[in-house]
Amino acid sequence: MSASVIRRGLELFSEKDGVKRKQKKSISRKFVLMEQISSEKQGVQKRIRQLQRPGGPARSKNTVKDKHIRSALDEYRKKQKKSQLKSNLQYFLGADSKTPSRDTRAIVQQHSGRRACHRPDPPVSKPEEKSVFTEKDFQKFQKEYFSNL
Repeated sequence: MSASVIRRGLELFSEKDGVKRKQKKSISRKFVLMEQISSEKQGVQKRIRQLQRPGGPARSKNTVKDKHIRSALDEYRKKQKKSQLKSNLQYFLGADSKTPSRDTRAIVQQHSGRRACHRPDPPVSKPEEKSVFTEKDFQKFQKEYFSNL
């Protein structure tokens, strides 16, 4: 039998008058510290060393120099969402300027392939539009239109 089973059996027989006696457990100091920390994550060893120091957990690293007094209003303002409208407008209005078409054509031409099949067709210039009516026709129309008024 294991020692723990024998110990429990003796506890049952050692009860007097139905009152159970409290068992004194020898709890290690490290176990008590681990319960105070309640975490097994990173930084536990550092926290244990802080608790084992003579000052204990009550000793604070903060000094008067390190403390910043903040009002509740300042904290509230800091946590409020700020409007990004102004910065967004500046960004989009700054991007409004366009490069001239002759510059863009030069850039595209520079980056186009060297082979003839990769080169785009040269732009075809449109012929100037000629009026169907002559100057005499306009004068004739003007006389007819304004004479009836």
